[in-house]
Amino acid sequence: MRAFRVAYDGRPYHGFQRQPDVPTVEDALFDACRALGVCDDDEEPTDYAAAGRTDAGVSALAQTVAFECPDWCTPRALNSELPGTVRAWADADAPNDFHARHRPTRREYVYDLHAPSDGFDDDRARDAFDACRGEHDFHNLTPDAHGTVRAIDGDLTRDGDFLLVRVESGGFARELVRRLVSLVRAVGSGAAPPSKVDDVLGPDHLAGPEGVPAAPPTPLLLTAVDYPNVEFDVDSMAAESTAAAFGEQALADRIGWRVGSRIRDGVERAGDLGDGNADAADDDGGVGGSRGGTRSQ
Repeated sequence: MRAFRVAYDGRPYHGFQRQPDVPTVEDALFDACRALGVCDDDEEPTDYAAAGRTDAGVSALAQTVAFECPDWCTPRALNSELPGTVRAWADADAPNDFHARHRPTRREYVYDLHAPSDGFDDDRARDAFDACRGEHDFHNLTPDAHGTVRAIDGDLTRDGDFLLVRVESGGFARELVRRLVSLVRAVGSGAAPPSKVDDVLGPDHLAGPEGVPAAPPTPLLLTAVDYPNVEFDVDSMAAESTAAAFGEQALADRIGWRVGSRIRDGVERAGDLGDGNADAADDDGGVGGSRGGTRSQ
């Protein structure tokens, strides 16, 4: 039995767990195992389990999967068959009764909440978050009907225009972190009063406009999964390739942001032109479509 640390960009996938007819992270892992001969076609590795089932768009630094495999099945071996968006980077020999999903003592997520200080009250947001720490029935922060009593901890950290929301627990109900982020954002921005937290943690079911929707999935990252008496060894070659792959993706995202920003700024400038200026631009051979330009969101 061997456990692997796996990092992935969740944006191209319809979640972690295998589903029919749509690409998932688990599909990529199983395809790699089949290509290596670790399991037969249309099957999963023996005694396979994963630490969590992240939603569509959610990414991971330290997702953990475990299954029976030969000694030569290392992170770098898996990476030889995995796409660049999914990378194994560490592994550990595990006891035969090890179960990646049932054995964690702690899971940690970090959410990059875009919340510029102008118009956002960090103190109100922290008070809202602190009120949710400890053990509560989070039935209003998950679509689950059972297993809603959880104990959570964590903190908020300001990083420029972003508020980093770190949440840890032994286990999470579905959408709990993303709905908690929505609650913190609503209180911090003034869209909801601080008393909203008491309503959410109260016994009454909040639905419709009184409920708390899930924040978008893409800023959410599974950052840690801890197990007792299991020591992971970093595969230096696999870790290097993982860092390079995600570094290239980060650069591509940054370039895309710059290009998108230039388009936004250009359209906003065009939209600020009056009819007279637009007509003048047409007379000078400009593009007539600049009149009445649409503001980018």
